[in-house]
Amino acid sequence: MAGDAPTQDDPRTLVSTDWLSRHLGDDTLRILDASWYLPAMERDARAEFDAAHIPGARFFDIDAIADHRSGLPHMAPPPEMFVSRVRGLGIGDGQQVVVYDGAGLFSAARVWWLFRLMGKDDVAVLDGGLPKWTAEDRPLTSTRAQVRDRHLTVHHRPHLLSDVTDVAQAAKARDRQVVDARSPARFRGEEPEPRAGMRAGHVPGSLNVHYSTLLNADGTMKDADGLRAAFEAGGVDLSRPIITTCGSGVTAAILSLALARLGHEDNSLYDGSWSEWGAFPELEVETG
Repeated sequence: MAGDAPTQDDPRTLVSTDWLSRHLGDDTLRILDASWYLPAMERDARAEFDAAHIPGARFFDIDAIADHRSGLPHMAPPPEMFVSRVRGLGIGDGQQVVVYDGAGLFSAARVWWLFRLMGKDDVAVLDGGLPKWTAEDRPLTSTRAQVRDRHLTVHHRPHLLSDVTDVAQAAKARDRQVVDARSPARFRGEEPEPRAGMRAGHVPGSLNVHYSTLLNADGTMKDADGLRAAFEAGGVDLSRPIITTCGSGVTAAILSLALARLGHEDNSLYDGSWSEWGAFPELEVETG
């Protein structure tokens, strides 16, 4: 069945639990728990990390390592802040980073994208995340990793980031496809938004590829054929430029990760996403 094949390990995009298990003792490996949950999920990411995590993992808080000047949730931090906080986690040049989360494959892709935005390519998401690791009875610990500050060089890649002006231009000119990772009901405006004061609907002319359609039943990412089929079912032309979006820039990164798996390079992520677009009455909204 297309989509259910074992993970093709790629230390720049996605690695399997088998791959991580084999490399767990490597001196150059750094593991990040990037768990983050919507309020409705009623889960405490930090408390869960403190109770049990993959040995050697450090906790990456996407709400704390963010630009707080805009008032929008977990916006990409300025490079100097990223360097300071990530060095504080003991991560530096010449290391392989693997990011996971407690939902399977949810918020980890956001941190993968942040590293890419900062010019770091040796970073991969753990396919299936902590649920798959735990289901396979692999080791967990509550012991905190010893952290030593490391030198970290970043090269900011602004072309991977889109703002509201870019999206408004794309909606008008239709020169780039805006692809929304939210659920079909939220995309159509049939379901209320989880954030107060937010209009319902989507960016005019945008396409809907719910992030769950990119995943297998066990929370792992589909193979190339399965990913291609999911994008094409949403009306996406994979030969054209893409801007990914969602509610607040988290699940949009799952689309970005899937595009990277397909070798699609001409794409960016709308960081403000619906938290920004849906809050401004002067921006046009489509429903249905």
